[in-house]
Amino acid sequence: MLSGGYAAVMQAQSRDEFREEIVRFAHGLGFDTVSAMTVVDHGLSNSEFFVVDNTPDAYIEAADNRDQARRDPVMQHCKRQSVPIVWDQKTYLEHGATDIWEHMSGFGYRTGIALALHLPEGRHFQLGVDRDQALPHDSRELQRIVADLQLFAVHAQDAALRLFLPSALQIERPALTPRELEALRWTMEGKTAWEVGTILGISERTAVLHVNNAMHKLGCVNKHQAVLKALRLGLIH
Repeated sequence: MLSGGYAAVMQAQSRDEFREEIVRFAHGLGFDTVSAMTVVDHGLSNSEFFVVDNTPDAYIEAADNRDQARRDPVMQHCKRQSVPIVWDQKTYLEHGATDIWEHMSGFGYRTGIALALHLPEGRHFQLGVDRDQALPHDSRELQRIVADLQLFAVHAQDAALRLFLPSALQIERPALTPRELEALRWTMEGKTAWEVGTILGISERTAVLHVNNAMHKLGCVNKHQAVLKALRLGLIH
């Protein structure tokens, strides 16, 4: 079910379809609420926000409180880092923000997982899921949920940028060399850099260089994003 969600969110053709897919995925992971936020920085104090969520109407006013956002340890973590944060009451207690957690918990926000992808050109994508129950005590189960959310975020950010960013803000289709395209195609098939090098008759180091060059040209921060973007742009099939 979850693997189907990766492809489904990439195929979303509207804001409503995008919302439907992120909510479906969150529910599949066992979370009640989800928020996906795309941010485009135009300057130090000038940013554009595109938010899609299923936040309860009664909580929207509190969620839009800027002072609260500045004190919220989860929001501040995502603003500065790309590593996922698994949070609960203790997270807010350690940062002197228990009052924020107490207020949120009344609306079902007691525990959750959040992460951010910080992309080139001042673009950011933040994804968070929340629920009213404790998170799994089994560390392996929790790690699986975090990994699923991370992979989904890579797919969702690609769809979000396509749907919500004005065309003028999107990076133009880059010109990749034949070798860079070949390296991406084999990466798409799950091949390691060593395997790509063997197939193409080049060294592992050169294979890594081709993938890294493709990532840079596509404006991506990892090879998985590069493959997804190359697919969307029709550069590989």
